[in-house]
Amino acid sequence: MDQETRWLTRYNEVKEFIEREHRNPSKHRFEEHDMLNWLKANRKHLNAGEMKEERVEMFKRLLSLAETNRHVNQWK
Repeated sequence: MDQETRWLTRYNEVKEFIEREHRNPSKHRFEEHDMLNWLKANRKHLNAGEMKEERVEMFKRLLSLAETNRHVNQWK
């Protein structure tokens, strides 16, 4: 499996998770660590300007989806 296929597979996995669970991957759940680490690593690539051009728009859409499902502090 090439790098592009692996990236797309993980992208779809994270996107489907957020849509299904209506929340982002949690740092407190071991089974969600891979998705969370993938998001964080790609966010760093995007901010550093190192992300491949064809991935930028897709990843920005994923980040906006993640933003709409951000955790809200219940005590505020």
